[in-house]
This record gives sequence, structure tokens and C-alpha cells, in this order.
Amino acid sequence: MTLDLVSELTDARILAVIRGTSTAGAIAAGAALLEEGVRVVEVALTTPDAPKAIAALREVAPAGSLVGAGTVLTAADVADVAAAGAQFVVTPAVVESIAEAARVGLPVAAGAFTPTEAYTAMRMGASVVKLFPASVGGPGYLKAVRDPFPNIPFVAVGGVGLDDVPGYLAAGAIAVGVGGPLVGDAASGGDVDALRQRARTYLTAVSGRLA
Repeated sequence: MTLDLVSELTDARILAVIRGTSTAGAIAAGAALLEEGVRVVEVALTTPDAPKAIAALREVAPAGSLVGAGTVLTAADVADVAAAGAQFVVTPAVVESIAEAARVGLPVAAGAFTPTEAYTAMRMGASVVKLFPASVGGPGYLKAVRDPFPNIPFVAVGGVGLDDVPGYLAAGAIAVGVGGPLVGDAASGGDVDALRQRARTYLTAVSGRLA
């Protein structure tokens, strides 16, 4: 059965973006996020030995959690992360990996910023459009792009701080993607305990939206 990424993100409301300078740090950060209840995490391929981190996190991920790969650009990248066990892929732009991932049955959250890019990404096989960088336009821009495309599921990613979460969800995002403001330096060997506290805070923010 093909993973329904739209439903998973709509339920989870948050996608954690792990991007660091240490493989061990990325694994520690991802494991902490999963333990705290963040259900959907991606490891960016700019992280050293990212496929190794993805495979390690798949082994410890609780039932119902998803581990994916970010910054997936090429067909070769798709093959690498699929072999590592990635359950979905994320791109920063409209790139060749979208069609390739769709071809092999991996759901794609495709990076796009303009209406043309969003439409093109969906035509290429994306499941979700990652509005990136969302902070450039904020929730108002998300609403403006989404209005002519009510059937495109958008995830707001890029500079989404804690206080920004309600605005993006209210503007129609099915979820928010959060990297630095959530992960901090943990994926580079930094403070994992602080990461755990931030994870709880973000989870409270998105669950408040569901109440």
C-alpha cells in the first residue's frame, strides 16, 4: 500500500527537518524527536552519511512514525535514500527527483515558491507542495498562493518559528516543517535535552490547533 503522505502530515501537523554536520548527531537528534512524539522527520542529504542516519532512525522509529529524506535532488539520490529505507522524500525545488520518486512509489513533498512551481510540482507527481522559503511571504503569501489551488496540500517550511505556527495553519497549511528553530545545534552534536524541550513546545503548539 502506498503511503498517504497528505493524511500523515495532516494528522501530525509538524515535519521535523534534521540538517547537521554530524551523522551521530543527526541520529541522536532524530531519535530524541521520535521519542518525544514528533511523528514525521526528514534527514537532509546535506548531512554527512545521511542514508546511514535514515537507516538507523528507521530501526528505532516507533510504530506510526515516518522517516524520510530531504534535499533529494536527482534520480541517483532517490535510489540512495530508497535503499536506506526512506519512507518519503522532500525537495527544495522543482527538480528531477520528484518524477523519479513518484515513479518508484515514494511520496514527495516538493519544494516550490511560486504558483507556477506549485502547479508544475503536482503535475510531476508530488503528493504535497512544500512552500519554501515560507518566511519570505508569511501566512498571507501562503493563503494567496493556495486560494487558486484549494486542492493542493501545502506544508509551510523555512523560517517557521514557534509563534508563526498558528498563522500558517490558519492560512491553510496542512502542516509546518521546522528545521533550525526546532533542531538547533543538536544534529551537529549539540544539546539534545534542549531539543527535547523545544519538541514538546512545538507539539503543544500544533496540538492546540487541533483542540
